[in-house]
Amino acid sequence: GGVPPATDLVLGATAGCLACFLTNPLEVVKTRLQLQGELQAPGTYPRPYRGVLRAAVAVCRADGLWGLQKGLAAGLLYQGLMNGVRFYCYSHAEDAGWTGYTGGTVAAGAAAGAVGAIVGSPAYLVKTHLQAQTLSAMAVGHQHNHESISSAFKSIYQQHGVVGLWRGVTGAVPRVTVGSAVQLSTFASAKDWVCELQWFRKGSWAAVLAGGMVSSVAVAVAMTPFDVISTRLYNQPVHADGTGKLYRGFLDCILQISNKEGLLGLYKGIGAVYFRLGPHTVLSLFFWDKLRNM
Repeated sequence: GGVPPATDLVLGATAGCLACFLTNPLEVVKTRLQLQGELQAPGTYPRPYRGVLRAAVAVCRADGLWGLQKGLAAGLLYQGLMNGVRFYCYSHAEDAGWTGYTGGTVAAGAAAGAVGAIVGSPAYLVKTHLQAQTLSAMAVGHQHNHESISSAFKSIYQQHGVVGLWRGVTGAVPRVTVGSAVQLSTFASAKDWVCELQWFRKGSWAAVLAGGMVSSVAVAVAMTPFDVISTRLYNQPVHADGTGKLYRGFLDCILQISNKEGLLGLYKGIGAVYFRLGPHTVLSLFFWDKLRNM
């Protein structure tokens, strides 16, 4: 506490963006892994991407080293909007005393996350499109073939209006709500637990790091299915009227994936989700913490 919500907004956004630079390559890998074998039975499709490291190498081969930073501008925009709004709302909830109640932290974190996800959704949509784009030999999922971030926003807006920019938001809200709630509820307790075991000094950055890594396991398990659904809803091709060609919506997407790809289909890219979450959570919180204490 002691930091006004407006400052928290700027600090939250800055922290998210700093972390984004370092974790965007994992986002690219995650997007490709999650779109691979879309609505196909396991073992029936070619797999250009296998596991996090080999997928990263495959991305470099197809798109060059800079290919790992595809969608970075959209990612930074999303992180700035989403985290800024999320920290701002959470800070307000703290000031209002809501976080003092049982489960208040979780509820406030989830609500703040949901608002952030809605605000940041168009940026995430474009980021997903750009990260999925690659040479036809390596392509997985629908290819939108945008020239740049600005032309992506422009063409989506021209074809489907404002509504089109918020397409797929139904997957984003549960994704961030679940992620935010699990992250905030487990991070503090994981940090305390690590200190109780006397592995690290209370308040040391090592305790923050360890707490972040522990809490990330919980977040990855809870969040990956929502993450897969989100990626699929954002990336699917659409009819002229704006309805999806593959999925009618959130529930239809869950059912189709579990029917055609099996339940493990909902866990595609979990390795990349965890490897990204660990550093991203820790870096965001670390930068945020350090910036607040300045």
